[in-house]
Amino acid sequence: MTGQTTTDVEREVQSIRVLVRQSAFSDAMRSATVLLESVPENRDLLYLLALCQRQSSQPGEALRTLDLLEKFHPRYSRLHQERGHCYVALKDAPRAIDSFRSAVKANPALPASWSMLQGLYRIVGDNVAMTVAADEVARLQVVPAPLLTAMGLFADGDLGGAEKLVRDFLLQHGDHIEAMRLLARIGAALEVYDDAEFLLRSVLEKAPDYLAARQDYACVLLDRHKHVEAQVQLEMLLSKDPNSRQYRTLYATTVVGLGDHARAITLYQTLLADLKAESPETAELHLSIAHSLKTLGQREQSIAAYRSAARARPNFGDAYWSLANLKTYRITDEEFAQLRRAVDVPDTSVVDRYHLLFALGKGCEDRKSYAQAFEYYQRGNALKRAESRYRPEVIELNTANQKQVCTQTFFSARAKSGVASCEPIFIVGLPRSGSTLLEQILASHSQVEGTQELANVPRIAIDLQGREPDLDNPRYPGVLANLPLDQFRVYAEQYLQDTRVYRTNRPRFIDKMPNNFRHIGLIHLMFPNATIIDARREPMACCFGNLKQLFARGQEFCYSVEDIARYYRTYLDLMEHWDYVLPGRVLRVWHEDVVDDLEGSIRRLLGHCGLPFEAACMDFHKTQRSVRTASSEQVRQPIYREGLDHWKSFEPWLSPLRDQLGDALQRYRN
Repeated sequence: MTGQTTTDVEREVQSIRVLVRQSAFSDAMRSATVLLESVPENRDLLYLLALCQRQSSQPGEALRTLDLLEKFHPRYSRLHQERGHCYVALKDAPRAIDSFRSAVKANPALPASWSMLQGLYRIVGDNVAMTVAADEVARLQVVPAPLLTAMGLFADGDLGGAEKLVRDFLLQHGDHIEAMRLLARIGAALEVYDDAEFLLRSVLEKAPDYLAARQDYACVLLDRHKHVEAQVQLEMLLSKDPNSRQYRTLYATTVVGLGDHARAITLYQTLLADLKAESPETAELHLSIAHSLKTLGQREQSIAAYRSAARARPNFGDAYWSLANLKTYRITDEEFAQLRRAVDVPDTSVVDRYHLLFALGKGCEDRKSYAQAFEYYQRGNALKRAESRYRPEVIELNTANQKQVCTQTFFSARAKSGVASCEPIFIVGLPRSGSTLLEQILASHSQVEGTQELANVPRIAIDLQGREPDLDNPRYPGVLANLPLDQFRVYAEQYLQDTRVYRTNRPRFIDKMPNNFRHIGLIHLMFPNATIIDARREPMACCFGNLKQLFARGQEFCYSVEDIARYYRTYLDLMEHWDYVLPGRVLRVWHEDVVDDLEGSIRRLLGHCGLPFEAACMDFHKTQRSVRTASSEQVRQPIYREGLDHWKSFEPWLSPLRDQLGDALQRYRN
């Protein structure tokens, strides 16, 4: 069997399916067993083998096969359904009910599971649950077969297969509400949020009382950082069902997005009070509370909340990584031992596993076990990169297109675009470059508001790409050349209006979205008088800082040496272009200079912003404000030089990074 191609395996699996449909279970079992020697983790083979074992009156063997299937594919809904059938064969109603409930929780579009639940609930005398199951059976009976199949594929992670089925169905049947909603959910899962938003808005125009679609819409708005709009949708949902835990949790998330962390903590604690202490269901709530406490600078309380999250779910990788990510926190010996146990538990999910690996890396680093720390960081990055759809050539194409479109002649012809406001201060660069430190310094000034990493400019760029963008032939930035000057004024005014919710009455405010360096041309056309600051750090320190940082979302270029090195070089290329076509427009601030000469750097920074010197900027670590980035704890301490060369502890393993960076090691000082 060795040397078989994927196509060969798929062909043989299909032949086994034919045997199953013909009820030739013994032949199917033999073929599946032989083929599994070559591909022991194949999901469909393991499932078919278990089905055949049950049909051959071997439910015990089938359960053992399903345990193996769950080890490799824990989210596959049909394994739970098949397990339910096995327990029915064994006349174990309670376990059968639990299994079928797990199946429909993973995939609500399983008519067989709902039908079995209806019968089992009748047997055990649970009439309320029986009615719910019967309603689901009736609902699924009217769903067209192609959509039912697509729902199952979507639930089991086959997004491509589900998308093709739904698009074909819509081509034949027009604006079908369920199909449009499912396509939107697929789009959201693929992070094509603009398409998902458009589809769900269209669904709600046709069916305004479709609460599930409105909840999906609120979630997509949250994903697009449209927190005010999301809040409106959730208020509508809560007016229908004020006790819904899902609605209340999502509403608290919008409050976090709007920066009101104190209120968010109260909302989360109210939700927590309704649950049994430290049950698995409380883990996410404890985590959310901890994040908000951390943002508010309440370090000890946040540590306690992170620990509560870990106790509620012992393999909860995000809880342990969040503790490690406090930067100033050291993983205890007891926590370190638990991490090492949890990372090797077979049923630990991939997401939990890479969180645990990054936490172990930080734990080893704090213990000066650098070789082991590097190994853990490598493993965590490999797992994270494997699930990413990041394509470095897309970013490089954007850079090439920016250079081609945004020339000196282009900007000269648009000298009167945008609005004259100098309110925004844009801080750009790479993550882990010292941008949060610059933000904290400026936010300590009486005239400057510190906000958060605002997604408004990237959202404008996404809108300019248009729906269903071709990443290999993108509309943006070329579309900038075709826009009337008034459009940049409209964008700028909308930006100021949308960001007002994050501000108080200070005349200036900071937009610290590092990746905005890719949109400096757009920013200049919107705000020709706004301040733009490039936070830059020595490339080895910056890139390695990103390689050992697990981000909550985005920054997909950080999970391999090649990706981060290519991204850093692309960043230098584009910043050199902006310096050439917009001379003097961007102030470059090197992190090393800030550390070596804090006062001189602050005076230079404030001078460029047109702000008078204030001593409070020197005492930036005393400023009380919300800080949401990975550096939140570090910027609440006085500046220290030790961190500049910390990467050198890992130098023996960083030759590939040095080689990939090449002349960027010198160019970064330009």
